[in-house]
Amino acid sequence: MLVNLLNNEISEQDYLVEHNAKIIYKKLPKRIYGFVFRYRNICLIVINWNISKEKKKKTLLHEFAHIELSHLDKQKQLLEFSIENIEDEADRYIKFIID
Repeated sequence: MLVNLLNNEISEQDYLVEHNAKIIYKKLPKRIYGFVFRYRNICLIVINWNISKEKKKKTLLHEFAHIELSHLDKQKQLLEFSIENIEDEADRYIKFIID
């Protein structure tokens, strides 16, 4: 579905509705661009409002990748996994679908 978004076959709003997700822009520490978590069955994507438009776009794609890769389903198991591996997997996924 992320491929459809990148190909402008669906809108960002359609993507959010399909995944029951919401984007929230908040002031975050400089080194945190964004994160995603599930709360009451809603995927909440928090993006640092104090970063450039380009970084916001890349961060949003990265957080969408976490949703598509079902990383939120694994949140309770994160202590068993390396967080770096999950972050790398999301980055590789975005690179794969863009290239």
